[in-house]
Amino acid sequence: MSIPFFHLKEQTNAIRAQIDKSIAAVIDDTAFVLGPALGRFEEAFARYCGVKHCIGTSSGTSALHAALLAYGIGRGDEVITVANTFIATVESIAMTGATPVIVDVLEDTALIAPEALEAAITGRTKAIIPVHLFGQCCNMDPILRIASRHGIVVIEDACQAHGARYKGKRAGSLGHAAAFSFYPSKNLGAFGEGGAVTTDDDRIATTIRGLRHHGQVVKNEHSILGYNYRLHSLQAAVLHVKLDYLDRWNERRRAIAARYREKLDGSGFWMAARHPECEPVYHLFPIARADIQTVGRTLKDAGIGWGQHYPVPVHLQPAFSHLGYSEGDCPVAERLMKTSLTLPMFPELTETQVDEVCRVLLSIPSA
Repeated sequence: MSIPFFHLKEQTNAIRAQIDKSIAAVIDDTAFVLGPALGRFEEAFARYCGVKHCIGTSSGTSALHAALLAYGIGRGDEVITVANTFIATVESIAMTGATPVIVDVLEDTALIAPEALEAAITGRTKAIIPVHLFGQCCNMDPILRIASRHGIVVIEDACQAHGARYKGKRAGSLGHAAAFSFYPSKNLGAFGEGGAVTTDDDRIATTIRGLRHHGQVVKNEHSILGYNYRLHSLQAAVLHVKLDYLDRWNERRRAIAARYREKLDGSGFWMAARHPECEPVYHLFPIARADIQTVGRTLKDAGIGWGQHYPVPVHLQPAFSHLGYSEGDCPVAERLMKTSLTLPMFPELTETQVDEVCRVLLSIPSA
């Protein structure tokens, strides 16, 4: 059977009537930019995350950038994050003029290693961006303790973690602020680009609302230099409909992940461990093995889609060669990224499809 890596059509068709109605309402009132549909979604997503404020932005990248700027981070500062993340995390740091500082991750979860984080702190460190990779929250307690000791801001990269929990609290409510992406393939995805910042800080929320709207908090008064980082009303309308389904979609992702784990247990494939105090939402389900190229070819030949997230760590990307990192500086992240791929994962995936993916994987002799 042919099994896609990701598939949106079935999900969209199931809620198409609601989405059409929500979009039509925006068209009828013609408030396409900063209209009431945006306000309604922002209120709903803030409530969902358990924070006071949600500020819609044009993308996850702009959300990260605006959050960093709102905390005054810029030239001469350092911001620590991990090697195994999408380049946007590090781009957002560089866009402020600050210097990205890249650290390694834990072998079991592939999430930021607190010991590596603390060792990287200098007198110029102003922020930490822990990345809730694959949809599992980082172990936030040690990160927050380290940040508190050094007076450092914590901005969650929650772009893959919509609805994930750590000790019962949602991603987006764990640090000083958080950034989300609503790219179509995300657990909560728009019909195009979109993002948001969540925070409990009134001042930061006001600043970000200005930053996303050319520096305007009061109409026609540009108190700061801003950007065109607005989340459009049509996207907010789509997201508001989808938000009502997010928990059940995430529950289905957890069931799929559990089935993968059960079927592949003892097979020799690395799978990211679940932290006991986290409830992941499995935006992605990675596996790793030394012969991953053979694994990828076998899956492809069997008609099974797969992805790579991300084969070249950010500190080894040509765009960041000026930072002076070399191969071996983040050995755990480098090894995991070089030897991993991500399996099909979306709520509409059936048990039969999951079993077929596992059957093909288990048929591959170990290298």
